[in-house]
Amino acid sequence: MIINYLHKIGWFIGLVLLQVLILNNVHIAGYATPFLYIYLILKFESDVPRNVLMLWAFFLGLTIDILSDTPGMNAAATVMLAFLRPVFLRLFVPRDTVDSLVPAIRTMGVSSFLKYLIVSVFVHHGMLLTIEFFSFAHIGTLLLRIVASTLLTVTCIMAMEGIRKR
Repeated sequence: MIINYLHKIGWFIGLVLLQVLILNNVHIAGYATPFLYIYLILKFESDVPRNVLMLWAFFLGLTIDILSDTPGMNAAATVMLAFLRPVFLRLFVPRDTVDSLVPAIRTMGVSSFLKYLIVSVFVHHGMLLTIEFFSFAHIGTLLLRIVASTLLTVTCIMAMEGIRKR
């Protein structure tokens, strides 16, 4: 149990440093920015209570907010992702395997994992970038940024899954 939490804390620190020091400075064509830190929330076991998951998400988002000087935007989007994650898992995982599952390609299959990943990342980025824009005056640009960032983040997470799988 303690080893599991130490492992999660290591991922927490690593993903926060990666996001703040490198990925926040990546802007492909001015639209796509990868938000890889949500990988930690997406990879929690399915039997983790929602309250615990939301606490992890809040502290992860708050840490990113503090280090990126974004007032609560990442915390709000990450907590919403943690709140909706059990629903997304129930949508894309067969009923008999939801009890104790670590979402991954090898446990869910490529198709189910990709659907779960795309929906989760899209919802997170939709919330985050809508808060950042705080206006629907430029809805086209907002939608382009959401879709481009979602595609980039999903690509990065699938690459990480491919590396971790081996």
